[in-house]
Amino acid sequence: MGFRACLLALVWQTAAAATVQVQVSDAAGKPLAEAVVFLESREARQAVRPAIGSEMAQVNKQFTPRVLVVPVGTSVSFPNRDTVRHHVYSFSPAKTFELKLYTGTDANPVVFDRTGIAVLGCNIHDNMAAWVVVVDTPYFGRSGANGTITLTQVPAGNYRLRVWHPGLPVGAPATDQPLAVGAADVSTSARLAGVVP
Repeated sequence: MGFRACLLALVWQTAAAATVQVQVSDAAGKPLAEAVVFLESREARQAVRPAIGSEMAQVNKQFTPRVLVVPVGTSVSFPNRDTVRHHVYSFSPAKTFELKLYTGTDANPVVFDRTGIAVLGCNIHDNMAAWVVVVDTPYFGRSGANGTITLTQVPAGNYRLRVWHPGLPVGAPATDQPLAVGAADVSTSARLAGVVP
């Protein structure tokens, strides 16, 4: 393929990209913050790349953010910004690891090399809990306080719209529905039954 053909393909791809807005709510229609929304397709899997600079910090004896979404292959650091030591762990199938008692920044970031949901805890502080959601797509995000998430520059194509929330029962998979994206912007909604605050 020559330079001009590559340039035309790039221009077409950019022109064919759309914005996808998803409104996430619970069964009663109440907006859900911190819902993870991602778009899956064969093409999305081919375009995914690890993120740079991802972290799950510990502040005031809590994980922050409470829900972190990363593309597969991403290295996540776990800085402890508290004055007490933490012992971070996950026994989830998506990623099993332990960062034994430490303060400051642990020397070795954790590479999340399998898709799925890793539930995090601290062996010292039982009230600490968080989730790392590992996705196989570059089109993902978390809903804001109003339950809305906007994904930009989504190429035209047929996707599976997946939605997950930490208030779902343990082990519950992300919901799954088809979504067609064309050149025009898309607005859709997703309802999650069984979410508890």
